[in-house]
Amino acid sequence: MFAGGGADGRGGSEDVIVPKDIDLMALPQLCFPGGLQVTKEQKDEQFHFLVFTDVFGNKSHGVVMQCYRPILEEMSVLPNGAGSFKSSQLFSAYSFCVISKYPYFTALRDCLSCLLIELRTCRLSDVEERVKEFAAKLALVPIPPPGQLHLMFTLRPLTIVLPSREDKEHPAVDLDLHLPFFCFRPQQLLQVLSCLLQEQRVVLFSADWARLTLVAESLLHFLQQPYVPVLATGMLDFLMVPTAFLMGCHLRHLEEVAAETDDLILIDIDNGSVSTSCSETLDLPQIPPAAAECFTQRCQSLKIHFDLYQCQHASCTEISGQRAQRRAWQHNLNQDIQRTTLELIVNIFRDVGSHLNYEHRVFNSEEFLKTREPSEQLFYKKVLETHIFHSFLRDRLNRKMDNYARMELSTRSEMQRMKAMLEVPRRPTMQEIQARRNSSATENRLSKRLGMSLPNLGDDQTLSFQRNTCTPKSVKVFKLPDFPAALSVHSVQSYYSELIQQLGKAIFSAQNEDPTLLARFYFLRGFINTLCSRRLDALGDFQNLYKTDTAIFPTQMVTWLVDSLHRDERHQAERRPELKRLILKVKTENEKPLVQPDDHVKKFKLPRKHLHQEEFVRCVQESGIVRDVATIHRLFDTNQVDPELFRVFYTFWKETEAEAQDVNLPSEVIDCLDNNECVYKLSSCVKTSRGVGKIAMTQKRLFLLTEGRPGYLEITKFREIQEVKIASAPFLLVRIPSLRIRTSGRPEVFEANLKTETELWNLVVKEMWAGRRMADQHKDPQYMTQALTNVLLMDAVMGCLQTQRSITAASKLAYFDKIKHEVPMMVPKTTSETLKHKINPSLDLAEPQTVHVLLYTPGQLTGNEGEMNAKLWVALTGGRVVVFDAASWSMLRDCIQVGESQLNCMLGLIQEQVWIGSQDSVIYIIDTHSMSCNKQLTEHRSEVTGLTVDSRDQHGSQQTYSCSCDGMILQWDSASLKVKRQFYLSCDRLSSIQIHDGTLWCCECFSLYTLNSVFVCLLQRGQVWTGCADSGELCLWDTNNHRRPTKRISLPGSSGVTCMIRVKDQIWVGCCGQSSVGGQCDGQLRGQVLVIDPETHAVSKELQAHSDSIQTLCSAEDRYVLSGSARRDGKIAIWKVE
Repeated sequence: MFAGGGADGRGGSEDVIVPKDIDLMALPQLCFPGGLQVTKEQKDEQFHFLVFTDVFGNKSHGVVMQCYRPILEEMSVLPNGAGSFKSSQLFSAYSFCVISKYPYFTALRDCLSCLLIELRTCRLSDVEERVKEFAAKLALVPIPPPGQLHLMFTLRPLTIVLPSREDKEHPAVDLDLHLPFFCFRPQQLLQVLSCLLQEQRVVLFSADWARLTLVAESLLHFLQQPYVPVLATGMLDFLMVPTAFLMGCHLRHLEEVAAETDDLILIDIDNGSVSTSCSETLDLPQIPPAAAECFTQRCQSLKIHFDLYQCQHASCTEISGQRAQRRAWQHNLNQDIQRTTLELIVNIFRDVGSHLNYEHRVFNSEEFLKTREPSEQLFYKKVLETHIFHSFLRDRLNRKMDNYARMELSTRSEMQRMKAMLEVPRRPTMQEIQARRNSSATENRLSKRLGMSLPNLGDDQTLSFQRNTCTPKSVKVFKLPDFPAALSVHSVQSYYSELIQQLGKAIFSAQNEDPTLLARFYFLRGFINTLCSRRLDALGDFQNLYKTDTAIFPTQMVTWLVDSLHRDERHQAERRPELKRLILKVKTENEKPLVQPDDHVKKFKLPRKHLHQEEFVRCVQESGIVRDVATIHRLFDTNQVDPELFRVFYTFWKETEAEAQDVNLPSEVIDCLDNNECVYKLSSCVKTSRGVGKIAMTQKRLFLLTEGRPGYLEITKFREIQEVKIASAPFLLVRIPSLRIRTSGRPEVFEANLKTETELWNLVVKEMWAGRRMADQHKDPQYMTQALTNVLLMDAVMGCLQTQRSITAASKLAYFDKIKHEVPMMVPKTTSETLKHKINPSLDLAEPQTVHVLLYTPGQLTGNEGEMNAKLWVALTGGRVVVFDAASWSMLRDCIQVGESQLNCMLGLIQEQVWIGSQDSVIYIIDTHSMSCNKQLTEHRSEVTGLTVDSRDQHGSQQTYSCSCDGMILQWDSASLKVKRQFYLSCDRLSSIQIHDGTLWCCECFSLYTLNSVFVCLLQRGQVWTGCADSGELCLWDTNNHRRPTKRISLPGSSGVTCMIRVKDQIWVGCCGQSSVGGQCDGQLRGQVLVIDPETHAVSKELQAHSDSIQTLCSAEDRYVLSGSARRDGKIAIWKVE
């Protein structure tokens, strides 16, 4: 805190501690921004707010209270010395400034208001002592950790609340975010936001100094930009800075600034007007109309008048109740405003993700701009060059799961969700074309492309965000002890001791409540223990954050505590296992080389030299044409390595894509097609056996777009084709190349005189036909998607080569038609009947990843959010977890990062948790609602290999067991996450554990099989079924006789067992294929699932759907079995259980 001096020259004491990096030379000017005044009348106290920014962008915040006190009495002497009388007093302004690293504007204003009461009644000589006492009390108040825990303290006569930050990335919100809505209409507010997004030089004006900072903070809540909210009279030269900024000036300087400067955006807060220094109107690109319209309607639904809200409520009889009621209303309103503004940002930038390449951190800005409406392109061109947008891109490329990402996911339309599941080149669907026409017919036409992604504005105009974000968590307020009467060292120690006791009681009471709330109490107690030099107690509290919420773990503070431990404290820590683990973990992390995060963002550029295969792969992926490496290798073989040829190829591809955006089909044709169909290829006008017209191709069929009066004639669906061949049709004295297509159920053959297009269309139709057959037989829609990509690449190769060898080059891309002839495509009947569907968890990756573990969690009814669908959790390589909706098999989350090591096992618990055991010895816990991983169990010292739960007790706390490869087995209380028992097995490697009839069975790898895993399946008939990864047989053991297996079951076509589960009365076994299979073509299946009857011990089904060994099996409520395979295949098959 800093106390400003007055006109009598008296300043604050020189021993007052001030924050670092604050320029005190400028502080007096900011405390008296209008100049130091001496008045003849005592004025009311005034407050205003400051923000200081250092060269690194770190901010400090100040609240200034300006008050007046008499400094001199003016005396007048009567004539002839008859006496004197007092004519008037003079008053000088004094300022008190409280500076904090955190933006607690409202709380600090309340604190200064309490100080003001004391200053009014104290003598001038006591002011300095009162101020010191005030500062000392504030120094005792800790800052609440991020989350839903607010802190409350009493500074008489007020009770003051410090709100917490939402998370580490965002500042606390301790101001009224609706102030700009009082000052501006939605249209003007959109203009202001547009200026900020374009990083213009913006100046705010107001006759009220306090209003400047509060409005600026509200506007910049979602944007990071250099700004000085208050410019004193002597600082107006700051406005000449050439970079982007937001600054604030007094209204009396408006005309002067407008006359002396150029290209400034002038915003009059008091009048709600926006102009420039050159004109009274604003001539800047505006926010796209679709997003603006949505924002305007949301604004109209905001309830920003507290008095209207208060009409139906009882009057508060005390000030504390009234303030609490106002705080609760303001908190809810602030959340609505934050969601409204965030929705605006999402609607503006939603499509950016479609033009990102994550592997190479590339943003294809040119292609993104081409997808914008012509009237919007100037706005986006300016925004795309700003530092704000660069930071936004960096977060997107880092796959940051922030509020933007969560809202963007939750507000996707069903069509957008389905498109995200398939890597299909961008084309408008029939539904989008029809919606575009409907929107263009209305008076207030929304943006053609962006409008498709917005919420339905006609549904419900009230501000309801249930579909956008999850229900906000309730806020808990923790009251700090009363400040001690005397601020001696002993009193301060007693204060902290009392605070630690209260936090201990709060921790005890919150044990069975929300663990994230418990984490905040642990954090606070750890912080206070640190202040009191109770280092071991502090480390113990911070260690508990692993089990409650690792998102707020103070890494730097814990590292400092560990480094500062005394020798006796280290000896004590060695005797406490949890502290020993924490200290070892800190040391291990510190020994790792510091890896700087990769924050660079590149723009796509065409190559300028000949490309080698690796460079070609990178360039094609960066361009956004295709991501799959195998497909790019085939494209490389077509000789697209010359930079000029690649430029022509890229231009042709993008022009074709752009032309497809403007496809114009008659309504009669659209009505004949499915909503999700897109036209991908259109021939020239040709003569056919069914009339004259253009042949059109969608992902499902061929149809004829007839000439004259445009109409629709279906030629065939790809799955109905029986034969495709090139023929010739007579025309005068010559024969013209034609394409003949024979379709099942139709006696006549369709023939089209395609002339020079015949060979290409022959390749195209055959590839789509082969892709359709494979997709149907394997129940895998990605085959059709891949065939479609191959076809479009063929078309682009033909378009850019224009030579005799072009058809030869294009034929190299006909992958499915080729393997149809090389490998038998027929899927065994048993497999076809049992296989329901296949999904690809590596869809957004360049290459398939191994599916290490699968877990199905059933749906359930929840009190707050209604029904929660069942989910499929997929563990991929490198600690990556992908989540699918098990009802639609659509991807809910493309990446939850769980450490960086391989994941070995997963377990779902009724407490809405998923436990994941990792090779790094940690058990990670994911919340199934938020799908975030903020808890860790660190008790194991070696690789976690198994998890199991005793499911007999469905009502109480589930007894969960975990094991690690070193033989340690831990029994957990899954509610408190505490270890109840632990024991060791002496073995070479403990690979898994299971519970059966209250008995814990442990599976050990003997020295003979040290490098392989053994899998166990337990049955109720007194038998144990085991399989080994290097043996193609199963062994059955009697539970009462462990000496030798009672029976061996030979597994046909298997070289080893990789996984095994029991479903109903069947045993499902995942196997590797015979080693001789490896040398065959890509289409050869190498993994199989065997279904065994436990009574007859016979193999009842042999199922083949993977081209690599099966790694994991899981059951979905005994209705389906899901199998995941190694990286050569990398897919998940869904099987029906009979």
